[in-house]
Amino acid sequence: MQVLSRQRGISLIEVMMAVLIFSIGLIGLASLMVMATRSNHAAYVRTQVVFLANSMAARMSANPIGVWNGNYNNASYPVSSSSVGCGSGAACDSAELATHDQRLWSSQLKTFLPNPVASINCTGVGSAGYDPTSKMAWRPPYGGTCAMTITWNEQGAGDKDNRDSEAKSFSWEFQP
Repeated sequence: MQVLSRQRGISLIEVMMAVLIFSIGLIGLASLMVMATRSNHAAYVRTQVVFLANSMAARMSANPIGVWNGNYNNASYPVSSSSVGCGSGAACDSAELATHDQRLWSSQLKTFLPNPVASINCTGVGSAGYDPTSKMAWRPPYGGTCAMTITWNEQGAGDKDNRDSEAKSFSWEFQP
């Protein structure tokens, strides 16, 4: 006597459930990859911001007379590229060097950051009795400080929705 099994198709249901669970896992993995890519891009942009801030601080440190005459103070970077600055190989004064530095830094801001806006404000400039041409003025500590703020938009990270479209900001107070 032969016993017939009434459990036909059970193997097919088990395989379908395994495929469903595996698919859900792959979808979760894909979303993790997208989130990792967004986070990586945001970290890259923030690294560029710190690099650009240090770059301008180094430029300002190389031109102390321009800093303390207020030539770097500007509330609306990036500046227009039509401004006059130092030419290649030509000597220039501290104001022309500051204009040249501003133009180069503005170009870098536009290249590396999405929708950049920056400002630099040095306090303690032009104070009475201060002689920026003396050798003592070239060495720290200076009589004032500079505040730098860089604002950018991280929407360039590939977001189609506007969750990350608010402006991010980096503020730094330093003595060049």
